[in-house]
This record gives sequence, C-alpha cells and structure tokens, in this order.
Amino acid sequence: MQEQSNQTPTGRSRAVQLDAFGGPDVLDVREVPAPQAGPGQVRVRVTAAGLNPMDWFMTADADTAARFGLTLPVGFGTDYAGVVDQVGDGVSGFTSGDRAFGGALSRAVADFVVVNSSGDTAANEAHHTPDGVDDRIAATLTIAGRTASAALAAINPGPDDTVLIGGAGGGVGVFAVQLARIAGARVIGTGSPSSADYLRELGAEPVVYSDGLADRVRALAPDGVTAAMDLHGEETAHVARELGVPDKRICTIAAQIDGVTAANGANAAPGTLEEIARLVAAGRLRVPIEASFAIEEIRRAVELQAGRRVKGKVVIDLY
Repeated sequence: MQEQSNQTPTGRSRAVQLDAFGGPDVLDVREVPAPQAGPGQVRVRVTAAGLNPMDWFMTADADTAARFGLTLPVGFGTDYAGVVDQVGDGVSGFTSGDRAFGGALSRAVADFVVVNSSGDTAANEAHHTPDGVDDRIAATLTIAGRTASAALAAINPGPDDTVLIGGAGGGVGVFAVQLARIAGARVIGTGSPSSADYLRELGAEPVVYSDGLADRVRALAPDGVTAAMDLHGEETAHVARELGVPDKRICTIAAQIDGVTAANGANAAPGTLEEIARLVAAGRLRVPIEASFAIEEIRRAVELQAGRRVKGKVVIDLY
C-alpha cells in the first residue's frame, strides 16, 4: 500500500527547468505537475538543494548534456535534502516523515524529487539523514562528498604523507582536506591570498597558487610532497610531478592527464555518504556554506557558484 501525502496526483509544484542549454540566464522557475512515487520509489519534499559545478557544466551545451543522458526540457541540480512524504509499493527502508538526502540527477532544485529507495548512485538515491545534520548541510554532501572520497581513495593518504591539494577551498576541497586530515596526513592546500585563514580553519597549510607554486611548496615542505590531488584543473598535478610525486599518487577530478588517475564520484565506495554524514553528525567534518538563496534567485545563485571563488558551498532553500 502506498503512503500518500496531502498532494494529489494532479497537484502542482515548483521546479527549476531549462528549455535551452546555456548559462544561468536560461534557468527558470516553473510550475510543474508534482511527481508521484512509483513502486520501489520514494518522493521527498525538498527543503534544501546544494549546487555543484557539474550542475551548470552538464547543462551548458547539448553535447555535454547528452553524455549524462539529459534532453530538453530538463531540470537543474543534483544534491537534495528534505522529508519523505510519499512511499511507493515495495519500499521497506523508508516511511513518510523520514528525513532523507541524496542525489537526483539534474532535477533536485524543485519542491519534490522522486528517487529509488534503494538507489546508490548520485543520479538517483536516498539516504537517511542522521540526527545532528541539518538539511542545508545534508544537501551539500552527495556530489562533493563522493568526489572527494573517490579522490582520496585514488591516492590513499596516511600519517606518513604530505598531500598537496589544488583548489582546497572549493566545494570538493573542503571535504578532501578534512578527510585527508582524518586519515592522518599533513595537507598543503592551494588558494588565493585571501583564503589563507579559511584554509587553516579546514586543517590545511595554505599556499598561493599560480606561478612559483612549486618553489612555495618546497619552502613549506622541504622533506617533500608524497601525494597530490588537483580539484580545479591541471596546475597542481603538473607541479606535483615537478616535485617528484609519482603519477600513481596524483589524481585529478576536472582534467585528463596521461598516466594520472581521474577520480569520479560515481566510483566512490559503497557506504561513502553514510560515513560522511556520520562524520558530520559527530562534529569531525564541517561543511562551510558561503551563501543560501531562495529558489526564485536561482540565476544569481548559479552565477555566484560558477564564479569559482566560493569558499565552501552554495545552497538553494525550499520550504
């Protein structure tokens, strides 16, 4: 028997949608039919949706969208958190009223998402939100947490390592820095001069990116760097090579370099999100939120997030 909310099958709801691929200017808030949970699915009333660079990257043009299986019209955003309000037949792990978070590929910035109750990929998943983790924070965990975890697994840092992290203050970086520190590694993180205090708060020793990076890292770590991850492009990966880090201990997430592992959040180990959520609930991992916006301000929110100067995460509030 399906548990129903007070929404009827013909109920209406808000969702951010695109009728054309492009930048923030093509994002619109639409009134759409409220989706309904089918067998094996739950519907979540979304209270918060976290933004990621991949959201606007994969809807920027038709060729990129096709790689993710997206066609017009299409929604926007992947990370969500909220409350289950409808449970489909055959679902045993959730009941109406449970708090949930997860991923709904390119449809999360909406009043409702429908996902598989047993799904375990960022495209279509739901997890129980632990006590002690509010919905805004839960809505930031899926893409960035999975990606950081996959990157850490690729280089496997430990107490004997000094890890160089490029883009340490960004949405993935905040997770990568803290997870590397939890693993016992020393972390040197690249950023702008203005981000130094912020990086220190995360547990990284700050170093300014751009020309001369290798020399600045040598000054900070005269005994050498043993592993590296580039969370922005290629600069940090090439500097790591210059510093003698072997390719097998370098990874990227936004570039392809021959011989270097390209980490992908889709390959994160099972249980990754549950473990990250537990770390947050225990106070061992924190997620800074730079700004939050109402759904009607989606264009302004994406412009801020796409500027790549955000320290932490940007969240859309839906109530």
